[in-house]
Amino acid sequence: MTDYVVMFPADNEAEWQSGSDADHQLVFDADDEFRRLLEARGGAITGGAGLTHSSMARTITRGPNATPLVTEGPYAESVEQLSGFFIVTCDDYDVLVEAAQVLTEAHAVVEIRPVEEY
Repeated sequence: MTDYVVMFPADNEAEWQSGSDADHQLVFDADDEFRRLLEARGGAITGGAGLTHSSMARTITRGPNATPLVTEGPYAESVEQLSGFFIVTCDDYDVLVEAAQVLTEAHAVVEIRPVEEY
């Protein structure tokens, strides 16, 4: 089985925080439907997390004289940040892509990348 990361890079944190319980349930339902479709074709979600509070994020970059530079907040100049991810295992990439299409009902963008084991 190959491992992949399925990421949500365009979810808006402020929109999520101001959303109702019913709005949140729509996201949970789409995520659960993805899990169901994936498992029906032999894949599985093996991990993942929702990422919250981008206002508490710290970005570390290499500053002048090669010293670490820590800044507040995410690096991107945008309200859109990575809001969560699933770690998925699946034998067939096309099956994963097909199942992940249901996630666009709740996430503006879904990005899939293979995981390289070290």
